[in-house]
Amino acid sequence: MKPGISCAEFDFEPYIYSLVELIKDDKMSCFPCCASQERINKKSLKKSIKEYHEAKTLSSFANISFKTDSGKRRFIADEIAKLGKGNVTSKVFSYRDLCSATQNFHPPNMIGEGGFGRVYKGNIKSTNQVVAVKQLDRNGFQGNREFLVEVLILSLLHHQNLVNLVGYCAEGDQRILVYEFMENGSLEDHLLDVTPDRKPLDWKTRMKIAGGAAKGLEYLHEQANPPVIYRDFKASNILLDESFNPRLSDFGLAKLGPTGDKTHVSTRVMGTYGYCAPEYASTGQLSTKSDVYSFGVVFLEIITGRRVIDNSRPSEEQNLIIWIHC
Repeated sequence: MKPGISCAEFDFEPYIYSLVELIKDDKMSCFPCCASQERINKKSLKKSIKEYHEAKTLSSFANISFKTDSGKRRFIADEIAKLGKGNVTSKVFSYRDLCSATQNFHPPNMIGEGGFGRVYKGNIKSTNQVVAVKQLDRNGFQGNREFLVEVLILSLLHHQNLVNLVGYCAEGDQRILVYEFMENGSLEDHLLDVTPDRKPLDWKTRMKIAGGAAKGLEYLHEQANPPVIYRDFKASNILLDESFNPRLSDFGLAKLGPTGDKTHVSTRVMGTYGYCAPEYASTGQLSTKSDVYSFGVVFLEIITGRRVIDNSRPSEEQNLIIWIHC
């Protein structure tokens, strides 16, 4: 292998090996209707991913850092195409395309910002599609590994409660993800950052959002085999369409769960303070139960309209979980 990125740093082997299983049907699913599209494509996807795993080695991913810009773009596109066997619909955008869509990432078009970078509202002129363009911070939290994991997962897994990936850009040192635009922003906007001119969510809508988000997690945990552990379930990652139907977004931290008799996978602790399960935070042992804990935290936020961590409140009320248990 060439010097530079090591296999240990990139850690893609478990993702490639286990993507074969991601499109298997799980008969124990509580929501079997959600798996119809996966049933259609699962045989061809399973075969193509298995063939790919047998033919390629992990060094292919490591070598991405040593390719030219045009070669790098082709490399990522080719790998995803091989994995998807023609079923991947994500488009490869040029940086110029996305500059045009966002008016050169004009500040007034920015609709969100975080440790990962900035999100802009844009319009793809060739299709007249309104999109959300997430430009990853080159010095930020989400790097090459997280970028590729998110592209692969959202290219191969499709569900009404997961955000749709329209396409991506990997030109030069740019790492940009293009999603469908969600008219009502995030749950955090309507629940925890409510402006005076915005009406609070009614109870029916809150339960609709909670139920849809739960179905999204159920799809990742029960229909994917081995399960996909989201690891970053929080209000800001639950996006809402014009009818307040929720979709889970930001899959850069997603991890494949345990298989067989294993109860957990051991990994570096990642996520957002306040939402991480205590057992995972203290031991690094990750399971689907970690996501369930995070769901419980968000559900408490939905019920109370209060942040899990709010340092503006009196000391005894700053941690929502502790406050509720008192």
